[in-house]
Amino acid sequence: MTKIVFFRSGGVFYGFEEHGHTGYGHAGDDILCSALSAMTMLVINTVEVAYASDVEYTIDEGATHIMVRSKAALLEFEEDERKRYAVSGLFMSYFYQLSELREEYYDFLDVEVKDIDYV
Repeated sequence: MTKIVFFRSGGVFYGFEEHGHTGYGHAGDDILCSALSAMTMLVINTVEVAYASDVEYTIDEGATHIMVRSKAALLEFEEDERKRYAVSGLFMSYFYQLSELREEYYDFLDVEVKDIDYV
């Protein structure tokens, strides 16, 4: 099972952490794992390239651990309101997309939100 924990501060999404293999299919043929990987890279690249914002991320394929965070989503770090809205909205969209996927793939995917300040 893959567990995804989204980070939120003051109601604003600013990152997430993913742990574990989905186990939906065999390595290399797991479409659920492939979907998660593609969506995760879309989030990273969109924040970094399209929104020209810093994004902190680590990907440890051996330990199946991914962590993605961006200060650009939060008022205390980013002055540009449009950029904050875009970055936090992207993280929130990913949360809602995964929440919908969880309804069908509940044996392979767990999604939660943790209210925690960016440190």
